[in-house]
Amino acid sequence: MLIDRPKTMTAADLALLNPITHDVIGAAIEVHRQLGPGLLESIYETCLAEELKLRDIPFVRQVRLPVVYKGIELDSEYRVDMVVDHSVAIEIKAIESLQPVHEAQMLTYLKLGKWKLGLLMNFNVPVMKDGIKRLVS
Repeated sequence: MLIDRPKTMTAADLALLNPITHDVIGAAIEVHRQLGPGLLESIYETCLAEELKLRDIPFVRQVRLPVVYKGIELDSEYRVDMVVDHSVAIEIKAIESLQPVHEAQMLTYLKLGKWKLGLLMNFNVPVMKDGIKRLVS
């Protein structure tokens, strides 16, 4: 589901999204605690989905992102890994380190999906909190 977003993120917007991001980060930390680093992104996505279900946190996996060029919606293969509670985009990585290109990817997903906030999560780290980057559009 796409939602309209204001041009800038307000303190009130963040206050509404903070509990959601807190819950998602807690779920990611639990997955990382159980599995550790070194697996494929798809495994972490599947396990995070299970953990979110266990916590009754609503989400959708592999959400297609529209690309509109001059008013025409084009077929695109862009997909964000998860969207939690229709408002927070999640992109999962299992790489050596997050790079600026990964942040740019998430910011593009936020723009295309019209979400305000995204969590870029790299599970290939010794401590999960060090692999989480919060991005605001």
